[in-house]
Amino acid sequence: MVEGFVIVDASMGDGEVLGEIHAESWKAAYAGFFDPAFFAEAVRHRRGKWHDVLAKGQDTILLAARAGRPLTFSYFGSSPTRPGWAEIFGFYNHPDGWGSGSAAALMVASLRRLREDGFGGVHLWTLRDTPQSRRFYTKTGFTESGAVRGHDFGDGNPIEQVEYEFIAR
Repeated sequence: MVEGFVIVDASMGDGEVLGEIHAESWKAAYAGFFDPAFFAEAVRHRRGKWHDVLAKGQDTILLAARAGRPLTFSYFGSSPTRPGWAEIFGFYNHPDGWGSGSAAALMVASLRRLREDGFGGVHLWTLRDTPQSRRFYTKTGFTESGAVRGHDFGDGNPIEQVEYEFIAR
């Protein structure tokens, strides 16, 4: 338990919960970045993809809950571009959990797990024009690496992302 939150490894039965958190956080934070028809399909995909991700069992997914309600998840594993580092592939907080401390508690637990797993550092990508997420990553000890990339979410319109990194100590 971290600060009143129960942090657990996601299990095979958590696909619906992960999908709900992912879809609802996308709806709250990213709607303005995409054409409405594409966005509706992207949200539907995010709601349904987690059963397959869990079945593969390749990476780690941690889930944070308070009073039995799952609010936040982190999804991470070995970085495909930085040997010896991990990458956080996804970090999503249900809008009902915004301001609750669940994201901060889960980030603490995620970074602890990554250190225990022997990673020397962690990096992640976030949309340039999402000030809330950028403030969160800075507040939790990440710094901008200086790297920027265009990422196409599947609609043919790359959106600029910035990279953040954390050196595990």
